[in-house]
Amino acid sequence: MTHDSKALAIVTNYGVEQDELLVPLRHLRERGVHVDIAAAEDDDIRTLVRDEEPGETVRPTHTLGEVDADGYDLLLIPGGTLNADALRLKPEAVELVRAFSRAGRPIAAICHGPWLLAEAGVADGKRLTSFPSLRTDLTNAGAEWTDEPLVEDDTGGWHLVTSRDPDDLRDFTRGIDAALRGVAPSAGLAG
Repeated sequence: MTHDSKALAIVTNYGVEQDELLVPLRHLRERGVHVDIAAAEDDDIRTLVRDEEPGETVRPTHTLGEVDADGYDLLLIPGGTLNADALRLKPEAVELVRAFSRAGRPIAAICHGPWLLAEAGVADGKRLTSFPSLRTDLTNAGAEWTDEPLVEDDTGGWHLVTSRDPDDLRDFTRGIDAALRGVAPSAGLAG
């Protein structure tokens, strides 16, 4: 990871899990990584805590239609049930996932975020984790689902970092750091 590294977080404007966006965002920025946030619309992002309580409001730097994979070293897909369900219906978000995987750039998805991997058709053959309710969807998309705090996979020529929920954020940010450094994954290594 270098100080000229750039990451892109993609979200909708309502329902993203607060800590799954803000913890990695702050973590990366503290390490000198430039992070852009692309939202569905150019309005404030209203986060939620545990899909229920209002969280912090965040200002996006771009809309989904204004960004592409070029120039970014990592794609961050936070969860939140409402966010993830709506995000997978956004063609721009689906294409960003495909573009990152085609370019061999890492993708980090947590909680309900991996739904977008299934929608983009890039989960096939990947070993990953997610919020448990996505297990069937991801398995049906060809993924090997496992219940671990951090799963990293390089299958298909691109690095995938996944975690289950906000309780796994320490492991998730460790996986993001390794992905930006280009460190080979320790598939399924927890802790």
